[in-house]
Amino acid sequence: MKIVSFHRDGQLSTGALLDGDVVLDFNHAAAGLPEADGPLDWMDTDGACHQGARRLVSEADTTKLTEAGAIVPLSQVELLSPIPRPGKVICIGLNYRDHAEESGMDIPTQPLVFSKFSSCVIGPDATVKLPNGAKEVDYEAEFGVVVGKSATDVSESDAMDYVLGYCNINDVSARDFQFADGQWQRGKSCETFCPTGPFIATADEIPDPHNLRIQFRMNGKSLQDSSTNQLIFNVPQLISYLSGFVTLEPGDLISTGTPPGVGFARKPPIYIQPGDVMEVEVEGLGVLRNPAAAS
Repeated sequence: MKIVSFHRDGQLSTGALLDGDVVLDFNHAAAGLPEADGPLDWMDTDGACHQGARRLVSEADTTKLTEAGAIVPLSQVELLSPIPRPGKVICIGLNYRDHAEESGMDIPTQPLVFSKFSSCVIGPDATVKLPNGAKEVDYEAEFGVVVGKSATDVSESDAMDYVLGYCNINDVSARDFQFADGQWQRGKSCETFCPTGPFIATADEIPDPHNLRIQFRMNGKSLQDSSTNQLIFNVPQLISYLSGFVTLEPGDLISTGTPPGVGFARKPPIYIQPGDVMEVEVEGLGVLRNPAAAS
């Protein structure tokens, strides 16, 4: 199942992207699903909303649902981040072997954890706004993991049971803020600095999350091209490690790090400029496209 969030007729809805570029609206009365308190209810794999949605997608009478207005063309909705406001956005630094080599840094012995404010999450085609005073705004293509149920002190062997699915993320970073501050929160959390989407592919759609091509393009030019087989700490290791000191909750977003080719490491550096168009593409997760503009 490919989970999307969107505005339809001015209302926030969650649904599934179906073949043929149509969207099944979980919130439509004709879908017959439980009423959700918000988008995060659809992310809880143990909850009635998510389980009902799965059954509906697998058994749907698409003709009947289309006639009733529960299925509409993708062009008739405005896609948002599939998780418009995650409870937590947890990021992992220096988690690709080839990126560590590019940076001239030692392979870490434990995950390097930081966060982004959830208010900076935006969806596909939304504009990344370059903040006043920042001259060195960088891109980072990342493979995102979405938590599907509460996880505390989870073992690596059980960790995949807590994964809802996966999505593209662009960990936009103001390097001048980041490096001047000596810690990363401001440089990573400026408004619009966490493009995400266009959908969440549930875990059953991605047989091996550790063998996916990951790419970044700027104005059509390839700047990052690697594979999740370069991850130093894989998905089960990250979930186990993180859940050892914080309870992970449905809809929490884990951004697993970026491969080589980021702008500040290039000679000369490449930074995002107004008018640039960025694309993140992880195999099986569609293309996340965002333009950039001055604030």
